[in-house]
Amino acid sequence: MVTNPNVHFSASALDFLDELEHHNDREWFAENKPTYERELKSRMLEVAEAVNDTLAEFAPDHLRAPSKAMLRIYRDVRFAKDKSPYKTHVAAHWPRQGVEGSAGFFLQVGARSLMIAGGAWGPRPDQLAAIRRHILDHEQAVRGLLGDPHLTRLFEPMDGDALVRAPRGFSADHPALDLLRNRRWAFTAHLPGEAAESPDFIETIVERFRAVAPLVEFLNTPLTTLEVTRSLTKGRA
Repeated sequence: MVTNPNVHFSASALDFLDELEHHNDREWFAENKPTYERELKSRMLEVAEAVNDTLAEFAPDHLRAPSKAMLRIYRDVRFAKDKSPYKTHVAAHWPRQGVEGSAGFFLQVGARSLMIAGGAWGPRPDQLAAIRRHILDHEQAVRGLLGDPHLTRLFEPMDGDALVRAPRGFSADHPALDLLRNRRWAFTAHLPGEAAESPDFIETIVERFRAVAPLVEFLNTPLTTLEVTRSLTKGRA
Protein backbone atom coordinates (compact mmCIF):
# COMPACT_ATOMS: atom_id res chain seq x y z
CA MET A 1 0.00 0.00 0.00
CA VAL A 2 1.37 3.40 -0.98
CA THR A 3 1.58 5.70 2.04
CA ASN A 4 1.06 8.85 -0.03
CA PRO A 5 -0.11 7.99 -3.55
CA ASN A 6 -0.98 11.59 -4.40
CA VAL A 7 2.42 13.15 -3.75
CA HIS A 8 3.61 15.30 -6.66
CA PHE A 9 5.59 18.45 -7.40
CA SER A 10 4.19 21.97 -7.37
CA ALA A 11 4.21 24.65 -10.03
CA SER A 12 6.65 26.52 -7.78
CA ALA A 13 9.08 23.60 -8.04
CA LEU A 14 9.08 23.68 -11.83
CA ASP A 15 9.36 27.49 -11.77
CA PHE A 16 12.45 27.12 -9.57
CA LEU A 17 14.06 24.73 -12.06
CA ASP A 18 13.19 27.06 -14.92
CA GLU A 19 14.80 30.00 -13.14
CA LEU A 20 17.83 27.87 -12.26
CA GLU A 21 18.51 27.39 -15.96
CA HIS A 22 18.93 31.17 -16.26
CA HIS A 23 20.61 31.83 -12.89
CA ASN A 24 22.89 28.84 -12.42
CA ASP A 25 25.18 30.42 -9.85
CA ARG A 26 25.79 30.01 -6.14
CA GLU A 27 24.50 33.45 -5.17
CA TRP A 28 21.07 32.93 -6.74
CA PHE A 29 20.83 29.40 -5.38
CA ALA A 30 21.70 30.54 -1.86
CA GLU A 31 18.99 33.22 -1.99
CA ASN A 32 16.41 30.68 -3.17
CA LYS A 33 17.59 27.63 -1.26
CA PRO A 34 14.52 27.58 1.04
CA THR A 35 12.36 27.05 -2.05
CA TYR A 36 14.64 24.23 -3.20
CA GLU A 37 14.53 22.56 0.22
CA ARG A 38 10.75 22.86 0.53
CA GLU A 39 9.48 22.35 -3.02
CA LEU A 40 12.11 20.07 -4.55
CA LYS A 41 14.29 18.21 -2.05
CA SER A 42 11.56 17.53 0.48
CA ARG A 43 9.08 16.59 -2.22
CA MET A 44 11.49 14.27 -4.04
CA LEU A 45 12.12 12.43 -0.78
CA GLU A 46 8.36 11.94 -0.46
CA VAL A 47 8.19 10.72 -4.05
CA ALA A 48 11.02 8.25 -3.42
CA GLU A 49 9.24 6.91 -0.36
CA ALA A 50 6.00 6.46 -2.30
CA VAL A 51 7.86 4.69 -5.10
CA ASN A 52 9.50 2.40 -2.54
CA ASP A 53 6.06 1.38 -1.31
CA THR A 54 5.20 0.01 -4.73
CA LEU A 55 8.64 -1.39 -5.61
CA ALA A 56 8.18 -3.69 -2.63
CA GLU A 57 5.49 -5.46 -4.66
CA PHE A 58 7.41 -6.19 -7.88
CA ALA A 59 11.10 -5.23 -7.39
CA PRO A 60 11.92 -5.64 -3.68
CA ASP A 61 15.66 -5.91 -4.33
CA HIS A 62 15.58 -2.29 -5.50
CA LEU A 63 14.19 -0.72 -2.33
CA ARG A 64 16.37 2.19 -1.27
CA ALA A 65 16.22 4.77 1.48
CA PRO A 66 14.84 8.00 -0.04
CA SER A 67 17.96 9.92 1.00
CA LYS A 68 20.08 7.39 -0.93
CA ALA A 69 17.74 7.24 -3.92
CA MET A 70 17.74 11.00 -4.48
CA LEU A 71 20.72 12.29 -6.45
CA ARG A 72 22.56 15.46 -5.49
CA ILE A 73 21.68 18.61 -7.39
CA TYR A 74 25.31 19.72 -7.23
CA ARG A 75 27.32 19.02 -10.38
CA ASP A 76 30.82 17.53 -10.35
CA VAL A 77 32.66 20.16 -12.36
CA ARG A 78 36.23 19.05 -11.69
CA PHE A 79 36.81 17.84 -15.25
CA ALA A 80 33.94 19.63 -17.01
CA LYS A 81 34.20 22.57 -19.38
CA ASP A 82 30.81 23.74 -18.17
CA LYS A 83 31.41 24.99 -14.63
CA SER A 84 27.73 25.60 -13.80
CA PRO A 85 27.48 24.40 -10.20
CA TYR A 86 23.96 22.93 -10.30
CA LYS A 87 21.97 20.44 -12.32
CA THR A 88 18.78 21.95 -13.71
CA HIS A 89 16.71 18.94 -12.69
CA VAL A 90 16.15 16.72 -9.68
CA ALA A 91 16.51 12.96 -9.97
CA ALA A 92 16.40 9.65 -8.14
CA HIS A 93 17.44 6.11 -8.98
CA TRP A 94 16.85 2.62 -7.66
CA PRO A 95 19.64 0.15 -8.60
CA ARG A 96 19.62 -3.44 -7.37
CA GLN A 97 20.98 -3.77 -3.86
CA GLY A 98 24.49 -5.15 -3.61
CA VAL A 99 25.33 -5.06 -7.33
CA GLU A 100 27.52 -2.15 -8.43
CA GLY A 101 26.52 -0.93 -11.89
CA SER A 102 23.31 -2.94 -11.88
CA ALA A 103 20.26 -2.40 -14.02
CA GLY A 104 17.65 -0.30 -12.25
CA PHE A 105 15.01 2.40 -12.37
CA PHE A 106 15.50 6.14 -12.88
CA LEU A 107 13.41 9.29 -12.51
CA GLN A 108 14.32 12.84 -13.54
CA VAL A 109 12.17 15.95 -13.18
CA GLY A 110 12.95 19.12 -15.12
CA ALA A 111 11.07 22.32 -15.80
CA ARG A 112 9.81 21.14 -19.19
CA SER A 113 10.52 17.42 -19.26
CA LEU A 114 9.86 14.43 -17.04
CA MET A 115 12.02 11.37 -17.75
CA ILE A 116 11.20 7.89 -16.49
CA ALA A 117 13.59 5.09 -17.40
CA GLY A 118 14.67 1.56 -16.64
CA GLY A 119 17.50 -0.71 -17.67
CA ALA A 120 21.30 -0.82 -17.71
CA TRP A 121 22.93 2.39 -18.96
CA GLY A 122 26.66 1.82 -18.75
CA PRO A 123 27.65 -1.76 -17.96
CA ARG A 124 31.34 -2.36 -17.39
CA PRO A 125 33.04 -4.52 -20.06
CA ASP A 126 32.82 -7.64 -17.87
CA GLN A 127 29.15 -6.90 -17.13
CA LEU A 128 28.36 -6.36 -20.80
CA ALA A 129 30.03 -9.67 -21.65
CA ALA A 130 27.96 -11.39 -18.93
CA ILE A 131 24.74 -9.94 -20.34
CA ARG A 132 25.68 -11.09 -23.83
CA ARG A 133 26.41 -14.62 -22.63
CA HIS A 134 23.07 -14.64 -20.82
CA ILE A 135 21.32 -13.61 -24.03
CA LEU A 136 22.90 -16.54 -25.90
CA ASP A 137 21.08 -18.91 -23.55
CA HIS A 138 17.82 -16.96 -23.40
CA GLU A 139 17.39 -15.30 -26.78
CA GLN A 140 13.66 -15.93 -27.16
CA ALA A 141 12.97 -14.88 -23.58
CA VAL A 142 14.67 -11.50 -24.01
CA ARG A 143 12.97 -10.94 -27.37
CA GLY A 144 9.67 -11.51 -25.64
CA LEU A 145 10.55 -8.98 -22.96
CA LEU A 146 11.67 -6.36 -25.49
CA GLY A 147 8.53 -6.83 -27.57
CA ASP A 148 6.05 -6.75 -24.70
CA PRO A 149 3.23 -4.46 -25.96
CA HIS A 150 2.79 -2.95 -22.50
CA LEU A 151 6.47 -1.97 -22.43
CA THR A 152 6.58 -0.62 -25.97
CA ARG A 153 3.39 1.39 -25.42
CA LEU A 154 4.79 3.19 -22.38
CA PHE A 155 8.38 3.76 -23.55
CA GLU A 156 10.26 5.04 -26.55
CA PRO A 157 12.28 2.49 -28.59
CA MET A 158 15.19 1.07 -26.63
CA ASP A 159 18.46 2.99 -26.78
CA GLY A 160 21.03 0.26 -27.39
CA ASP A 161 24.04 2.35 -28.49
CA ALA A 162 24.74 -0.61 -30.77
CA LEU A 163 28.09 -1.58 -32.24
CA VAL A 164 28.38 -1.55 -36.01
CA ARG A 165 29.91 -5.03 -36.05
CA ALA A 166 29.69 -8.13 -33.92
CA PRO A 167 31.34 -7.74 -30.51
CA ARG A 168 34.69 -9.45 -30.08
CA GLY A 169 34.29 -13.15 -29.36
CA PHE A 170 30.82 -13.45 -30.92
CA SER A 171 29.98 -14.77 -34.36
CA ALA A 172 28.99 -12.24 -37.01
CA ASP A 173 26.29 -14.59 -38.29
CA HIS A 174 24.73 -15.41 -34.92
CA PRO A 175 20.90 -15.13 -35.07
CA ALA A 176 20.95 -12.95 -31.94
CA LEU A 177 23.54 -10.53 -33.36
CA ASP A 178 21.07 -7.62 -33.30
CA LEU A 179 20.84 -8.08 -29.53
CA LEU A 180 24.49 -8.84 -28.91
CA ARG A 181 25.63 -5.61 -30.58
CA ASN A 182 23.89 -3.51 -27.91
CA ARG A 183 26.11 -1.70 -25.43
CA ARG A 184 23.24 -0.19 -23.47
CA TRP A 185 19.88 -1.57 -22.41
CA ALA A 186 17.74 1.43 -21.53
CA PHE A 187 14.07 2.18 -22.06
CA THR A 188 13.15 5.83 -21.59
CA ALA A 189 9.90 7.76 -21.54
CA HIS A 190 9.81 11.55 -21.86
CA LEU A 191 6.69 13.38 -20.71
CA PRO A 192 5.95 17.10 -20.33
CA GLY A 193 7.29 18.58 -17.12
CA GLU A 194 3.73 19.40 -16.04
CA ALA A 195 3.13 15.66 -15.58
CA ALA A 196 5.11 15.97 -12.35
CA GLU A 197 2.37 18.27 -11.00
CA SER A 198 -0.41 15.74 -11.56
CA PRO A 199 -2.06 13.91 -8.64
CA ASP A 200 -1.41 10.77 -10.74
CA PHE A 201 2.35 11.38 -10.74
CA ILE A 202 3.24 8.31 -8.66
CA GLU A 203 0.95 6.13 -10.75
CA THR A 204 2.63 7.47 -13.91
CA ILE A 205 6.07 6.51 -12.57
CA VAL A 206 5.13 3.13 -11.17
CA GLU A 207 3.20 2.02 -14.24
CA ARG A 208 6.38 2.40 -16.28
CA PHE A 209 8.68 0.94 -13.64
CA ARG A 210 6.41 -2.10 -13.41
CA ALA A 211 6.42 -2.52 -17.21
CA VAL A 212 10.22 -2.47 -17.47
CA ALA A 213 10.83 -4.51 -14.29
CA PRO A 214 11.00 -7.93 -16.06
CA LEU A 215 13.77 -6.65 -18.33
CA VAL A 216 15.61 -5.13 -15.36
CA GLU A 217 15.41 -8.49 -13.58
CA PHE A 218 16.64 -10.32 -16.70
CA LEU A 219 19.67 -8.03 -16.99
CA ASN A 220 20.49 -8.29 -13.29
CA THR A 221 20.51 -12.10 -13.30
CA PRO A 222 23.98 -12.36 -14.93
CA LEU A 223 25.18 -9.19 -13.19
CA THR A 224 24.32 -10.59 -9.77
CA THR A 225 26.12 -13.86 -10.55
CA LEU A 226 29.12 -11.88 -11.74
CA GLU A 227 29.13 -9.79 -8.55
CA VAL A 228 29.04 -12.90 -6.36
CA THR A 229 31.92 -14.44 -8.32
CA ARG A 230 33.94 -11.24 -8.03
CA SER A 231 33.36 -11.11 -4.28
CA LEU A 232 34.40 -14.74 -3.79
CA THR A 233 37.52 -14.24 -5.90
CA LYS A 234 38.42 -11.11 -3.99
CA GLY A 235 37.88 -12.93 -0.71
CA ARG A 236 40.34 -15.64 -1.67
CA ALA A 237 43.01 -13.17 -2.78
